[in-house]
Amino acid sequence: MTAPNPWRPTRRRLTDTLNSALAPIAACSLALGGLTTWVTAGKAGDPPRIAVSPGRVLLPYGDTTRTAAFFDIANTGDADDRLLRVTSAETGGDLELSRHVMTGKAAASRQTVTSVAVRAGGALSMSPQDVAVTLRPKAGWREGELIAFTLHFEHSGAVRTLALVVRPGSRSRAVTGVGE
Repeated sequence: MTAPNPWRPTRRRLTDTLNSALAPIAACSLALGGLTTWVTAGKAGDPPRIAVSPGRVLLPYGDTTRTAAFFDIANTGDADDRLLRVTSAETGGDLELSRHVMTGKAAASRQTVTSVAVRAGGALSMSPQDVAVTLRPKAGWREGELIAFTLHFEHSGAVRTLALVVRPGSRSRAVTGVGE
């Protein structure tokens, strides 16, 4: 009885094997080189960098059950972010993001929005004519009080700040030394 002949690679088999391995290796090397060049050149970008200035919240008047808060938000990073929601333990709850929308010549309405974009290198300045945080105030708020809020962003997480209670139409004084 003779032993079976062991498998021996032929020149053609070796050439085919090397050729089939060469294409993925070349593609991976090219991709890695391109990404390395991109990052080294500083083109990979920075994540969003969100800063929220202390805001203002309007003092409710009359028998109104809702009021609004406004904040200035800056994104100094290289990537967009989104404001998803706003929370506060010092309000009557039911906080929502809303947008002022003109519906006719002298008519307007408030529409709830699920999020608000804060573009890379840009800013969002909330106002009664655009985006605001609508909320139910707690009874007994007084002008000059500070109310704590937390703004929740898609990528930057939670950012805490304060808002000064002001009378509607008044020039609010700046809140300094507060917020994060």
